[in-house]
Amino acid sequence: MARQSHGHTCAALTSSRSPLQIRPYEAADWPGVWALLEPVFGAGETFPNDPDISETEAQVAWVEQSQAVMVAVDATGALVGTYYLRPNSLALGAHVANAGYVVAEHCRRQGVGSRLCKHSLQTARRLGFRAMQYNLVVSTNSAGIGCWQRNGFQLVGTLPGAFRHKQLGYVDALVMVQELVEGPTP
Repeated sequence: MARQSHGHTCAALTSSRSPLQIRPYEAADWPGVWALLEPVFGAGETFPNDPDISETEAQVAWVEQSQAVMVAVDATGALVGTYYLRPNSLALGAHVANAGYVVAEHCRRQGVGSRLCKHSLQTARRLGFRAMQYNLVVSTNSAGIGCWQRNGFQLVGTLPGAFRHKQLGYVDALVMVQELVEGPTP
């Protein structure tokens, strides 16, 4: 999970009249998605993107290189989270999904990230993926790690010093995975 700052509460969970809605990304959503991504990428704490990434580069990375992009909209219509879903690898590894998530800072620790994760797992199954793998979960991202574990992901490896944290220097990165289908592999 990544950070963004707003000085108010998250209407996604504070309003009983309208629940959080997760829906497909539309081109008109880009300004809201960029408002979520820019401070997170700039922080250099959870995503491997260049902290000085341009808006155009971010749009290519988040939207154009993804198979599915979703946004979470709160009761007021504000965009409060997003995720992408894409194959983790090429050709013979393309049956394993990869995803990335960003939640508005004022909505963190209120279940939005978990809802996005669950939605992405359902979307991945619907698209025919057999597993989901996170390649570079920054070891200092305790909120994200806890969320992924609560949603069924298992730690399968540690990559020593694999992430260059903007504040802490080289820190470990974790590889986490979840099977999406049961039974024997053909």
